[in-house]
Amino acid sequence: MEKFVIEGGHKLKGKVSISGFKNAAVAIIPAAILAGNRCTIENLPNIKDVEVLGEMLQELGGQVEFDGKAKTMHIDTSMIQECYAPYEMAKKLRASYYLLGAALGRFKKARVAYPGGCDIGTRPIDQHIKGFEALGAKVEIEHGIVHVEAEELTGAEIYLDVVSVGATINIMLAACRAKGITIIDNAAKEPHVVDVANFLNAMGADIRGAGTDVIKIHGVEEMRGCTYSVIPDQIEAGTFMIMAAATGGDVIVDNVIPKHLDPVTAKLREMGVEIEEYGESIRVIGCHKLKGCNIKTLVYPGFPTDLQQPMSALLTQAQGTSIVTETIYEGRFKHVDELKRMGAKIKVEGRVAVIEGVECLSGATVAATDLRAGAALIVAGLMAEGITEIENIHYIDRGYENIEQKLMRLGAKIHRKKEI
Repeated sequence: MEKFVIEGGHKLKGKVSISGFKNAAVAIIPAAILAGNRCTIENLPNIKDVEVLGEMLQELGGQVEFDGKAKTMHIDTSMIQECYAPYEMAKKLRASYYLLGAALGRFKKARVAYPGGCDIGTRPIDQHIKGFEALGAKVEIEHGIVHVEAEELTGAEIYLDVVSVGATINIMLAACRAKGITIIDNAAKEPHVVDVANFLNAMGADIRGAGTDVIKIHGVEEMRGCTYSVIPDQIEAGTFMIMAAATGGDVIVDNVIPKHLDPVTAKLREMGVEIEEYGESIRVIGCHKLKGCNIKTLVYPGFPTDLQQPMSALLTQAQGTSIVTETIYEGRFKHVDELKRMGAKIKVEGRVAVIEGVECLSGATVAATDLRAGAALIVAGLMAEGITEIENIHYIDRGYENIEQKLMRLGAKIHRKKEI
């Protein structure tokens, strides 16, 4: 086991380059099954989730070569004959459920254990199942294994009862190889939905409307391998923007798509932070006193739930009272008790957190409870007086590439330490 040790009170200054988007990568890698031959995926983040998905494809019979330094993965799925992902494989990450849609599209059947991932609240797959059944598949859950099978997949009109990124992508994966036209209504519009659609189109799919709430998929008989580059990670970018603001620093966040960061930019400006936008970078200049503000997480293009926890940490140092409303996942306030150890004044009632700004946080020993909670604790540690030790950093490693090295290059006092 390892932990991060952070000495707070140092301003971040310089330039940081953002890695490829984790949330896109973990869908694109399983989607390569649809090609049935060789794909090359570039600009992948060198993180645990990417490594685990590559191992999963190897266990299914695929050939996978991942070069972490080059951030490139070569995948040949021609030898995969079927998809069975037992619990020991699927429990490692939530995105294992994308194997269902990809394998259903190519093989017309799949068996995947109910997915794992961070415990941030209820994340049912009922909308995924609804979509598969609409396409003509039979779905059964037995002994924790999701079985999907169809004699033939046929295009259908599918209305999602709730906006779901996972369901939107999974239905797209299966519908690529269905006969006829599939229409997904009330589809998720997140940038990584668009990125996955672009990857599928590069393999020969015919998907239109990704990025809007109506996606139309014309089924094709076959797909082929391709070379594709993943978009920058808006959540990593937003996290570094928040860290720069937290330390009163001056940081250029490079290799980003500024439009994807509009909700974060707007809130930081409201708090008094200066933001300058360029073609593929954003400069964040901190202020002396942060102003409190209210945050409400929403589906894209609203404020992203994945940045609620880091932003909550930042608001502990803002003047006045801030209200954070979490509308996506009810379990996204588990970091609050850890922030309280550091002197934060936060009261949680249901899905609402009321944060009273304090003069200063103090370093303490805390533990990450999930990926974005871990990022929030780093934000807090960078702001706090004294030393902060963060345990359970394996959660952080799942989604942030070499985060301590990137922070050290910006002037942070942080290092990784093995626990005895």
